[in-house]
Amino acid sequence: MTLPADPVLYSFRRCPYAMRARLAVAVSGMHCELREVKLSAKPEPMLQASPKGTVPVLVLPDGTVIDESLDVMRHALSHNDPEHWFARDDAALIEANDGPFKHHLDRYKYPERHNSDALAHRETALDFLRKLDARLAAEGQLCGSIRGLADMAIMPFVRQFAAVDREWFDTLPLPHLQRWLAGHLASDLFATIMLRVPPWLPGDAVISFPPTN
Repeated sequence: MTLPADPVLYSFRRCPYAMRARLAVAVSGMHCELREVKLSAKPEPMLQASPKGTVPVLVLPDGTVIDESLDVMRHALSHNDPEHWFARDDAALIEANDGPFKHHLDRYKYPERHNSDALAHRETALDFLRKLDARLAAEGQLCGSIRGLADMAIMPFVRQFAAVDREWFDTLPLPHLQRWLAGHLASDLFATIMLRVPPWLPGDAVISFPPTN
């Protein structure tokens, strides 16, 4: 099998796990071949690389496969961390996001899938958001005054929560969290990682990521 010259990143535009991986890849400047995945028709090369079938999946030129989003973030930043994101990490906070908060977020957003009480899970998820809001009140970001790994690992999930009912979310007494989320969604970095590309098929032209002007 001929290996690609650049890493291959299998991704899905709206997946928060894939978003945070793309954020780190983009800020690091690591060049990849981006392959957008259609979740209902996952490409066989991705499943061969990572049989669990979830995104993101990063396949390195030597064939090494990295298929956990935080590991993709840390791999990219280990090669180049121009904004010093590693200095603003918080493993416990990210674990609380990926564990309890994500559990309640899924049951709020997809009550039919989980046979859940959406409003009860929404209320429980708010406990985590209130903690974020209190933390953001100090300096504007989760680990200081500028964005870091903790912000970028957590922000896509807060975005997903907010999007379920944006009008309601905007009425919440969480001014610091709302300002933080709006700022990241309006950033050039977020615009870079949210490019729209068609689902990848074998033989398609290479799509470089981050995109070059």
